[in-house]
Amino acid sequence: MLGAGEPEALLSGQPEPSTLLLLQERVKSGSQPGQRADGHRIALSVEGGGMRGTLTAGMAYALHELGLLPAFDAVYGTSAGAITAAWLLSSNPDGLRGWARPDYARTLIRWWAPLRGRPVVDVRTLVEVIYQGEFPMDFASVLASAVEWHPLGTDALTGAATDLRSLVSDPAEVRLALRASAGLPLLAGRAVVLRGRRFFDGGLAEPVPFRTPMADGATHLVVLRSRPLQAQPDSPAISPRPAREARFLTRTFLRRESLDLRNVYLGRTARTLADVMSVAAMETAGTALSFYPPAGGPPVTRFTTDGALLAAAFETGRQAVLGLAAVASAAQ
Repeated sequence: MLGAGEPEALLSGQPEPSTLLLLQERVKSGSQPGQRADGHRIALSVEGGGMRGTLTAGMAYALHELGLLPAFDAVYGTSAGAITAAWLLSSNPDGLRGWARPDYARTLIRWWAPLRGRPVVDVRTLVEVIYQGEFPMDFASVLASAVEWHPLGTDALTGAATDLRSLVSDPAEVRLALRASAGLPLLAGRAVVLRGRRFFDGGLAEPVPFRTPMADGATHLVVLRSRPLQAQPDSPAISPRPAREARFLTRTFLRRESLDLRNVYLGRTARTLADVMSVAAMETAGTALSFYPPAGGPPVTRFTTDGALLAAAFETGRQAVLGLAAVASAAQ
């Protein structure tokens, strides 16, 4: 447990308390957002990845089951991660299980849609139709959450990662922010307009929501990753050069967009590499805690729609978090 003098110890140069220790202490003490006494800010970072988001949704659901959500000060998400963050903070976190539903996936991923002039990744129908009808999300409760919701988008003009929180004040804008954060160029269609500004998928500028929470003053970070550790871009087998499809997309679909946006898109792999290395350094220092899907787990891709595979992925992500919780409890 942390002692009452922990903040003073930090000022005197003693090591930061570990992320897991802080979370445990906050739960034990009943600490609530906006009423902290430990002098820290803990952010939850949820990576995107299309239907790989089923894995991180399972992880987020486990955090809910463990009663850890009130121990966080804010949740940051890009793309699918922003959607998961919204469900987690809503009045119905059980909605996270929707990621494992095949009808959910088949609404979002439609390979035949371009034949009808619609995008392959139909985020608009998911958010504006499904989430308001047969599988409703309580958008107002996301805004009312004591734990802050920070969906990230990529500004189409500047290419900068943008925290959309300040542009959202009602349920309609929550829906727009969800669409903007998950708006992959070409696959999801054109940029989404929110308060007169155009946005694409937040993962273009900030694939792992790391830089924005740190700039907002986070002292500790919990990161939910949608790819196994062996598949991270810091592997020597993965080149930081832009992928062929990225170069193709900047010359075609994005050719009329700003040079800044195109450069950001081309630099995405190298930027992810730098961020993963920075998070790894924080893990070594104890100020970050990352959860990864296990190697050899369900082979979920950005476009998976198979129900059995998605259900297995959700449970795999859930067990990744529950497993660490069990180890931590046994060690006490």
